[in-house]
Amino acid sequence: MKTKNAVANQAPQPTAEMDTVLKKTGSEKRDSALAATHELAKALEIPLRQGVLYGNILDGIYQPVNFNQGAVIEFPLDFLAPGTEKNFVAYTIPNHGRIPERHIEGDIITVSTYEIAASIDWLLKYSRDARWDIVGRAMQVLEASFVKKLNDDGFHTLLAAAVDRNIVVYVSAAAAGAFTKRLISLLQQVMRRNSGGNSTSINRGRLTDVFMSPEALEDVRNWSTADIDEVTRREIFVAQDGRINRIFGVNLHDLDEFGVGQQYQNYYLNELGGTLAAGDEELVLGLDMSGGPGANGIFMMPIREQLQIFEDDNMHRQRRAGFYGWQEQGFAILDNRRLVLGSL
Repeated sequence: MKTKNAVANQAPQPTAEMDTVLKKTGSEKRDSALAATHELAKALEIPLRQGVLYGNILDGIYQPVNFNQGAVIEFPLDFLAPGTEKNFVAYTIPNHGRIPERHIEGDIITVSTYEIAASIDWLLKYSRDARWDIVGRAMQVLEASFVKKLNDDGFHTLLAAAVDRNIVVYVSAAAAGAFTKRLISLLQQVMRRNSGGNSTSINRGRLTDVFMSPEALEDVRNWSTADIDEVTRREIFVAQDGRINRIFGVNLHDLDEFGVGQQYQNYYLNELGGTLAAGDEELVLGLDMSGGPGANGIFMMPIREQLQIFEDDNMHRQRRAGFYGWQEQGFAILDNRRLVLGSL
Protein backbone atom coordinates (compact mmCIF):
# COMPACT_ATOMS: atom_id res chain seq x y z
CA MET A 1 0.00 0.00 0.00
CA LYS A 2 1.29 3.47 -0.87
CA THR A 3 0.70 6.87 0.68
CA LYS A 4 0.24 10.15 -1.16
CA ASN A 5 2.41 13.11 -0.29
CA ALA A 6 3.04 12.00 3.26
CA VAL A 7 5.85 14.30 4.26
CA ALA A 8 7.23 15.76 7.45
CA ASN A 9 4.72 17.60 9.62
CA GLN A 10 1.83 16.82 7.29
CA ALA A 11 -0.86 14.20 7.75
CA PRO A 12 -0.90 11.56 5.01
CA GLN A 13 -3.42 12.27 2.26
CA PRO A 14 -5.77 9.27 2.44
CA THR A 15 -6.70 7.21 -0.57
CA ALA A 16 -9.75 4.94 -0.77
CA GLU A 17 -7.45 2.00 -0.07
CA MET A 18 -6.05 3.68 3.02
CA ASP A 19 -9.54 4.53 4.27
CA THR A 20 -10.47 0.86 3.99
CA VAL A 21 -7.37 -0.26 5.88
CA LEU A 22 -7.88 2.33 8.62
CA LYS A 23 -11.49 1.23 9.12
CA LYS A 24 -10.35 -2.38 9.39
CA THR A 25 -7.98 -1.44 12.22
CA GLY A 26 -11.10 -0.60 14.23
CA SER A 27 -12.68 -4.01 13.65
CA GLU A 28 -14.22 -5.86 16.58
CA LYS A 29 -12.36 -8.96 15.39
CA ARG A 30 -8.93 -8.83 16.95
CA ASP A 31 -7.07 -10.77 14.26
CA SER A 32 -8.51 -8.62 11.47
CA ALA A 33 -7.77 -5.42 13.36
CA LEU A 34 -4.16 -6.40 14.07
CA ALA A 35 -3.54 -7.47 10.47
CA ALA A 36 -4.85 -4.12 9.21
CA THR A 37 -2.83 -2.22 11.82
CA HIS A 38 0.31 -4.03 10.70
CA GLU A 39 -0.36 -3.04 7.08
CA LEU A 40 -0.96 0.57 8.08
CA ALA A 41 2.24 0.66 10.19
CA LYS A 42 4.35 -0.42 7.24
CA ALA A 43 2.63 2.06 4.93
CA LEU A 44 3.43 4.95 7.29
CA GLU A 45 6.97 3.82 8.15
CA ILE A 46 8.73 5.47 5.19
CA PRO A 47 6.98 8.88 5.52
CA LEU A 48 7.75 8.92 9.24
CA ARG A 49 11.36 7.97 8.63
CA GLN A 50 11.74 10.79 6.11
CA GLY A 51 10.14 13.26 8.48
CA VAL A 52 12.50 12.31 11.31
CA LEU A 53 15.61 12.57 9.13
CA TYR A 54 14.70 15.74 7.25
CA GLY A 55 12.30 17.61 9.53
CA ASN A 56 14.78 18.50 12.23
CA ILE A 57 17.16 21.36 13.02
CA LEU A 58 20.15 19.06 12.49
CA ASP A 59 19.44 18.90 8.76
CA GLY A 60 22.54 20.07 6.94
CA ILE A 61 24.89 19.66 9.92
CA TYR A 62 25.43 15.94 10.47
CA GLN A 63 26.04 13.41 7.75
CA PRO A 64 23.97 10.23 8.26
CA VAL A 65 26.00 7.09 7.58
CA ASN A 66 24.27 3.71 7.56
CA PHE A 67 25.97 0.70 9.13
CA ASN A 68 24.94 -2.94 9.18
CA GLN A 69 23.99 -4.66 12.41
CA GLY A 70 27.07 -5.97 14.16
CA ALA A 71 29.46 -3.69 12.30
CA VAL A 72 32.07 -1.86 14.36
CA ILE A 73 31.53 1.87 13.84
CA GLU A 74 34.97 3.39 13.47
CA PHE A 75 36.19 6.64 11.94
CA PRO A 76 39.90 7.17 11.23
CA LEU A 77 41.34 10.49 12.33
CA ASP A 78 44.52 10.47 10.25
CA PHE A 79 42.79 11.68 7.10
CA LEU A 80 41.90 14.97 8.78
CA ALA A 81 45.41 16.32 9.33
CA PRO A 82 48.22 13.78 8.87
CA GLY A 83 50.79 14.00 11.62
CA THR A 84 48.61 16.02 13.98
CA GLU A 85 45.92 13.51 14.91
CA LYS A 86 46.56 13.75 18.65
CA ASN A 87 46.35 17.53 18.72
CA PHE A 88 42.56 17.48 18.75
CA VAL A 89 39.81 15.45 20.34
CA ALA A 90 36.56 13.82 19.32
CA TYR A 91 33.18 13.72 21.04
CA THR A 92 30.32 11.25 20.96
CA ILE A 93 26.98 10.66 22.63
CA PRO A 94 27.81 7.23 24.10
CA ASN A 95 24.42 6.15 25.43
CA HIS A 96 20.84 7.24 25.95
CA GLY A 97 20.70 10.24 28.26
CA ARG A 98 24.42 10.51 28.99
CA ILE A 99 26.59 13.61 28.66
CA PRO A 100 28.88 13.47 25.59
CA GLU A 101 32.23 11.75 26.13
CA ARG A 102 35.65 13.04 25.14
CA HIS A 103 38.07 10.76 23.29
CA ILE A 104 41.76 11.67 23.07
CA GLU A 105 43.65 8.44 22.35
CA GLY A 106 44.34 6.49 19.20
CA ASP A 107 44.05 7.43 15.57
CA ILE A 108 40.65 5.72 15.21
CA ILE A 109 37.47 6.73 17.00
CA THR A 110 34.92 4.03 17.81
CA VAL A 111 31.45 5.56 18.06
CA SER A 112 28.81 4.04 20.29
CA THR A 113 25.20 3.97 19.14
CA TYR A 114 22.04 3.89 21.24
CA GLU A 115 18.34 3.26 20.74
CA ILE A 116 15.50 5.73 21.08
CA ALA A 117 11.83 4.71 21.07
CA ALA A 118 8.35 6.21 21.21
CA SER A 119 4.71 5.16 20.89
CA ILE A 120 1.25 6.60 20.18
CA ASP A 121 -2.30 5.28 20.29
CA TRP A 122 -5.94 6.35 19.75
CA LEU A 123 -9.47 5.06 20.27
CA LEU A 124 -10.74 2.38 17.89
CA LYS A 125 -13.82 4.48 17.10
CA TYR A 126 -11.61 6.98 15.29
CA SER A 127 -10.32 4.16 13.10
CA ARG A 128 -13.82 2.86 12.35
CA ASP A 129 -14.84 6.37 11.29
CA ALA A 130 -11.68 6.82 9.17
CA ARG A 131 -10.75 9.95 11.14
CA TRP A 132 -7.52 10.72 9.31
CA ASP A 133 -7.39 14.15 10.95
CA ILE A 134 -6.86 12.45 14.32
CA VAL A 135 -4.68 9.59 13.11
CA GLY A 136 -2.57 11.97 11.01
CA ARG A 137 -2.06 14.23 14.02
CA ALA A 138 -1.01 11.19 16.05
CA MET A 139 1.63 10.43 13.43
CA GLN A 140 2.92 14.00 13.69
CA VAL A 141 3.24 13.61 17.47
CA LEU A 142 5.09 10.32 17.06
CA GLU A 143 7.45 11.91 14.53
CA ALA A 144 8.01 14.96 16.73
CA SER A 145 9.04 12.81 19.69
CA PHE A 146 11.88 11.29 17.66
CA VAL A 147 12.88 14.62 16.15
CA LYS A 148 13.07 16.29 19.57
CA LYS A 149 15.35 13.60 20.99
CA LEU A 150 17.69 13.68 17.98
CA ASN A 151 17.83 17.48 18.00
CA ASP A 152 18.82 17.55 21.66
CA ASP A 153 21.46 14.85 21.38
CA GLY A 154 22.94 16.37 18.24
CA PHE A 155 23.25 19.86 19.71
CA HIS A 156 24.47 18.54 23.07
CA THR A 157 27.33 16.91 21.18
CA LEU A 158 28.07 20.14 19.30
CA LEU A 159 28.14 22.17 22.51
CA ALA A 160 30.33 19.63 24.31
CA ALA A 161 32.84 19.70 21.47
CA ALA A 162 32.85 23.51 21.43
CA VAL A 163 33.30 23.83 25.20
CA ASP A 164 36.60 21.94 25.23
CA ARG A 165 38.21 24.47 22.86
CA ASN A 166 37.99 26.97 25.73
CA ILE A 167 37.43 29.82 23.27
CA VAL A 168 34.51 32.22 23.74
CA VAL A 169 34.40 35.21 21.40
CA TYR A 170 32.75 38.44 22.56
CA VAL A 171 32.61 42.16 21.82
CA SER A 172 33.66 44.07 24.91
CA ALA A 173 32.19 47.37 23.70
CA ALA A 174 28.73 45.94 22.94
CA ALA A 175 25.80 46.14 25.33
CA ALA A 176 24.88 42.90 27.11
CA GLY A 177 22.65 40.76 24.91
CA ALA A 178 23.18 42.89 21.80
CA PHE A 179 23.96 41.10 18.54
CA THR A 180 26.42 43.08 16.42
CA LYS A 181 28.22 42.79 13.10
CA ARG A 182 31.48 42.96 15.00
CA LEU A 183 30.71 39.65 16.69
CA ILE A 184 30.38 37.94 13.30
CA SER A 185 33.69 39.45 12.20
CA LEU A 186 35.46 38.23 15.33
CA LEU A 187 33.97 34.75 15.02
CA GLN A 188 35.23 34.58 11.44
CA GLN A 189 38.72 35.64 12.48
CA VAL A 190 38.90 33.17 15.36
CA MET A 191 37.68 30.30 13.20
CA ARG A 192 40.29 31.12 10.57
CA ARG A 193 43.17 31.48 13.01
CA ASN A 194 42.37 28.37 15.04
CA SER A 195 41.12 25.82 12.51
CA GLY A 196 44.58 24.74 11.35
CA GLY A 197 46.41 25.15 8.09
CA ASN A 198 47.66 28.31 6.44
CA SER A 199 46.63 30.71 3.70
CA THR A 200 47.16 28.13 0.96
CA SER A 201 45.65 25.12 2.73
CA ILE A 202 42.90 23.20 0.94
CA ASN A 203 39.57 23.08 2.80
CA ARG A 204 40.82 25.47 5.45
CA GLY A 205 38.26 26.13 8.16
CA ARG A 206 35.96 29.11 7.83
CA LEU A 207 32.81 30.29 9.57
CA THR A 208 29.69 29.55 7.52
CA ASP A 209 26.80 29.26 10.00
CA VAL A 210 25.89 30.81 13.35
CA PHE A 211 23.09 29.62 15.66
CA MET A 212 21.53 32.07 18.11
CA SER A 213 18.31 32.99 19.87
CA PRO A 214 15.37 34.65 18.09
CA GLU A 215 15.85 37.66 20.37
CA ALA A 216 19.45 38.09 19.23
CA LEU A 217 18.53 37.94 15.58
CA GLU A 218 15.72 40.43 16.17
CA ASP A 219 18.39 42.98 17.10
CA VAL A 220 19.03 43.36 13.38
CA ARG A 221 15.75 45.26 13.09
CA ASN A 222 17.07 47.90 15.47
CA TRP A 223 20.38 48.50 13.76
CA SER A 224 20.81 52.21 13.10
CA THR A 225 22.43 54.03 10.21
CA ALA A 226 25.68 53.76 12.17
CA ASP A 227 25.49 49.99 11.62
CA ILE A 228 24.06 49.67 8.11
CA ASP A 229 23.14 51.95 5.25
CA GLU A 230 19.61 53.13 4.47
CA VAL A 231 19.25 50.73 1.54
CA THR A 232 19.89 47.75 3.79
CA ARG A 233 17.55 49.14 6.44
CA ARG A 234 14.85 49.40 3.77
CA GLU A 235 15.46 45.77 2.76
CA ILE A 236 14.99 44.68 6.37
CA PHE A 237 11.80 46.72 6.68
CA VAL A 238 10.13 45.17 3.64
CA ALA A 239 11.52 41.63 4.11
CA GLN A 240 8.92 38.93 4.68
CA ASP A 241 10.41 37.93 8.03
CA GLY A 242 11.74 41.39 8.79
CA ARG A 243 15.38 40.51 9.24
CA ILE A 244 18.64 39.61 7.53
CA ASN A 245 19.53 35.93 7.49
CA ARG A 246 23.03 36.30 6.08
CA ILE A 247 25.87 38.66 7.03
CA PHE A 248 29.39 38.68 5.58
CA GLY A 249 28.67 35.36 3.89
CA VAL A 250 27.61 33.73 7.17
CA ASN A 251 24.17 32.11 7.50
CA LEU A 252 22.25 33.14 10.61
CA HIS A 253 19.91 30.61 12.25
CA ASP A 254 17.55 31.50 15.10
CA LEU A 255 16.59 28.59 17.36
CA ASP A 256 14.13 28.75 20.25
CA GLU A 257 16.45 26.54 22.31
CA PHE A 258 19.08 29.31 22.45
CA GLY A 259 18.67 32.38 24.66
CA VAL A 260 18.52 33.38 28.31
CA GLY A 261 17.06 30.53 30.38
CA GLN A 262 16.52 28.34 27.33
CA GLN A 263 17.33 24.66 26.98
CA TYR A 264 20.64 24.63 25.09
CA GLN A 265 22.10 27.59 26.94
CA ASN A 266 21.16 25.99 30.26
CA TYR A 267 22.78 22.74 29.13
CA TYR A 268 25.94 24.62 28.20
CA LEU A 269 26.09 26.47 31.53
CA ASN A 270 24.81 23.87 33.98
CA GLU A 271 25.70 20.48 32.52
CA LEU A 272 28.91 21.28 30.64
CA GLY A 273 30.22 23.98 32.99
CA GLY A 274 30.57 26.51 30.18
CA THR A 275 30.85 30.24 30.76
CA LEU A 276 29.92 33.49 29.04
CA ALA A 277 32.04 36.61 28.92
CA ALA A 278 31.62 38.84 31.96
CA GLY A 279 28.38 40.79 31.72
CA ASP A 280 27.11 38.89 28.66
CA GLU A 281 23.74 37.12 28.62
CA GLU A 282 23.46 34.83 25.59
CA LEU A 283 25.35 32.05 23.85
CA VAL A 284 25.91 31.71 20.10
CA LEU A 285 27.41 28.74 18.27
CA GLY A 286 29.42 29.00 15.06
CA LEU A 287 30.15 26.10 12.68
CA ASP A 288 32.19 25.50 9.57
CA MET A 289 29.76 23.80 7.17
CA SER A 290 31.66 24.76 4.02
CA GLY A 291 31.77 21.11 2.95
CA GLY A 292 28.02 20.58 3.22
CA PRO A 293 26.32 18.06 5.57
CA GLY A 294 29.01 16.38 7.60
CA ALA A 295 31.51 19.09 6.53
CA ASN A 296 33.96 16.66 4.95
CA GLY A 297 33.62 13.86 7.47
CA ILE A 298 33.66 15.84 10.73
CA PHE A 299 30.03 15.94 11.90
CA MET A 300 28.94 12.31 11.69
CA MET A 301 25.68 10.53 12.53
CA PRO A 302 26.17 6.76 12.27
CA ILE A 303 22.86 4.91 11.94
CA ARG A 304 22.84 1.24 12.86
CA GLU A 305 19.09 0.76 12.45
CA GLN A 306 16.65 2.96 10.56
CA LEU A 307 13.36 3.96 12.16
CA GLN A 308 11.09 0.90 12.41
CA ILE A 309 7.34 1.21 13.09
CA PHE A 310 5.30 -1.68 14.54
CA GLU A 311 1.68 -2.23 15.47
CA ASP A 312 0.92 -2.54 19.18
CA ASP A 313 -0.91 -5.85 19.55
CA ASN A 314 -1.77 -5.24 23.22
CA MET A 315 -4.10 -2.29 22.71
CA HIS A 316 -7.18 -4.00 21.25
CA ARG A 317 -8.38 -5.19 24.67
CA GLN A 318 -8.54 -1.53 25.70
CA ARG A 319 -10.46 -0.68 22.51
CA ARG A 320 -7.50 1.29 21.24
CA ALA A 321 -5.06 1.03 18.35
CA GLY A 322 -1.54 2.29 18.19
CA PHE A 323 2.02 2.13 16.94
CA TYR A 324 5.44 2.10 18.51
CA GLY A 325 8.86 2.33 16.98
CA TRP A 326 12.57 2.69 17.54
CA GLN A 327 15.81 3.47 15.80
CA GLU A 328 19.49 3.21 16.71
CA GLN A 329 22.07 5.90 15.97
CA GLY A 330 24.89 7.93 17.47
CA PHE A 331 26.59 11.31 17.03
CA ALA A 332 30.26 12.10 16.67
CA ILE A 333 32.35 15.22 16.03
CA LEU A 334 35.83 14.29 14.87
CA ASP A 335 37.48 17.71 14.91
CA ASN A 336 36.33 20.42 17.30
CA ARG A 337 38.40 23.08 15.50
CA ARG A 338 35.42 23.55 13.19
CA LEU A 339 33.29 24.98 16.02
CA VAL A 340 33.49 28.26 17.88
CA LEU A 341 31.43 29.80 20.68
CA GLY A 342 30.47 33.42 21.16
CA SER A 343 28.61 35.41 23.78
CA LEU A 344 26.61 38.60 23.63
